[in-house]
Amino acid sequence: MNLAVLSCIHSNLAALEAVLRDIDQQLVDQIYCLGDLVGYGPYPNEVVARIRELDIPTCQGCWDEDIVDGLNACDCSYPSLLAENRGHLAHEWTNREVTPETRAYLAELPLTLQQGNLCFVHGSPHSQHEYLLPDTSAFIAMERVLATGADTLFCGHTHVPYVRNLENTHLTLKVASSSTVRLASTMSSAESSAHAEAQPSASPLPALKRIINAGSVGEPRHGRPNATYVIYNTDTQQAELREVEYDYAHTCDAILEKGLPAIFAWRLSQGLEYAEKADDPTHVCER
Repeated sequence: MNLAVLSCIHSNLAALEAVLRDIDQQLVDQIYCLGDLVGYGPYPNEVVARIRELDIPTCQGCWDEDIVDGLNACDCSYPSLLAENRGHLAHEWTNREVTPETRAYLAELPLTLQQGNLCFVHGSPHSQHEYLLPDTSAFIAMERVLATGADTLFCGHTHVPYVRNLENTHLTLKVASSSTVRLASTMSSAESSAHAEAQPSASPLPALKRIINAGSVGEPRHGRPNATYVIYNTDTQQAELREVEYDYAHTCDAILEKGLPAIFAWRLSQGLEYAEKADDPTHVCER
């Protein structure tokens, strides 16, 4: 079975339509979406309507949550006060723009989806706001996969696609007779492995777990403006990271026309995050 997994559409209808056209050519059996349907871009209601029309199973992203429950952002999400202020403006605009029907749909989205040994989340199983990066500690990465009970974890949120194999990784827990537990970490050649030492018994983990990041359909940050998504074959366990060209200038023009921050159009055209480094000692975390 071929699965298409997409994430972080961010109200970019032109990018979504281009990816859907590409999916139609790939003999895909099922589509999953990892959330962030809204935010930053100019067409939140239209994107949600398209996802609903196709009945695509979808997780709730951090932006989807923020529109339902109120802004939940802090300096761990934004690298500077200027970037955070732009995020606030985008949230306020989106919050005014979305219809009650769109808001109700976003509120009902689940945090995780599961199909067999596959799990689908937005950021991580721990939080929609947590970033699982390619260089995240292998101990943490393995824990996040194990928490789902799956072998392969699909995520988004970073806007940068990647496939990470946690090979030869094992976690062994031995409980000493004194009821104390000692934990220690070691490194293996493929990835880091975590090994706990004490006394009587050990439980090795499966040899292979995997994290697959779908990148972003509507706001890529991998250095090109192309939309990204993943095709995964459940029989061969092969993952293909796909890039799709589309008329991103149309979305850039709409961003400007609707009064969203102009820098959103620039970074979409470049496929890059734009974040001024401006540490502010008066910054107060809102989470």
